[in-house]
Amino acid sequence: MDQAIVIRQPGRPEVLKSERITVGAPGNGQVRLRQTAIGVNFHDCYVRSGLYTTLSLPGIPGLEAVGVVDAVGPGVVDFSPGDRVGYITLEYGGYASARLIEASVLIRLPESLDDRTVAATLLRGLTAQVLVRQVFPVRAGHTVLVHAAAGGVGRLLCQWASHLGATVIGTVGSEEKASLARRSGCEHTILYRAENFVEKVRTLTQDRGVDVVYDSVGKDTFQGSLQALAMRGHLVNFGQSSGPIEPFRISMLFEKSNSISRPNVFHFFTGSERDRMAQALFSVLDRGVISAQRHHEYAFEDAAKAHADMESRKTAGAVLLIP
Repeated sequence: MDQAIVIRQPGRPEVLKSERITVGAPGNGQVRLRQTAIGVNFHDCYVRSGLYTTLSLPGIPGLEAVGVVDAVGPGVVDFSPGDRVGYITLEYGGYASARLIEASVLIRLPESLDDRTVAATLLRGLTAQVLVRQVFPVRAGHTVLVHAAAGGVGRLLCQWASHLGATVIGTVGSEEKASLARRSGCEHTILYRAENFVEKVRTLTQDRGVDVVYDSVGKDTFQGSLQALAMRGHLVNFGQSSGPIEPFRISMLFEKSNSISRPNVFHFFTGSERDRMAQALFSVLDRGVISAQRHHEYAFEDAAKAHADMESRKTAGAVLLIP
């Protein structure tokens, strides 16, 4: 019998409960997927806590996973049983040992990358790609500030921006994470608990500021991120691990002609762009531009512990559930 992690009411990690499910035959345009590795993201924590109300309850959270096609439904011509695939989806349902899913969202995996490497990188890697190549195209000579630089997306942003020739500054919470961030391409690290990151950025940039801030922290760093920007600098907010950002005066941007964006990777990863973006991501993984060398694996039934460890900053890098 297959299992799924079900949320019946929002709350603390303990609301994540494993339940038996029956996965039927795939319908038109669907495949049945037996999942081998499931990505855990802060988005899932927001859904579980009730901060995001995008999953109808009771429901199965999870935006991404990797697995093997078990059966195909009528009308599916691009995939066959035995194919290794991955996906990201806003339809949720990822926290399951098996599931039905539309074939149109699947990505065929290259032989050169194993399931866990892809599962640890897919959504985070696509997010990093969108942020450094499309939302604010990073190039040589830019100075970049990455908050949570040792985190799942943070590490990839540091690696990719450094590869593109930028000077990368990363904020981290411990010396251990600072070491990881430096190995990921940070030229400078800031221990945000002990140092004022705005003052340190000013010192490091000779009072110029940075061209772009990539901020997944939200409430606690938002004002400081604005202050750290250079003239015509751009703040990319792509998460809110410390809580939602309070309303602010748009006129605050006028002083330095700054700009702000709040991108959603799913708005970029659509249509004809899907395969191109996926292949570009797999290429930089293959070439070692970015890596998923560090991740944390939890048994499927330990989803609550995975969430608790992420929220208490005990993890550095990607988090996986293994069915």
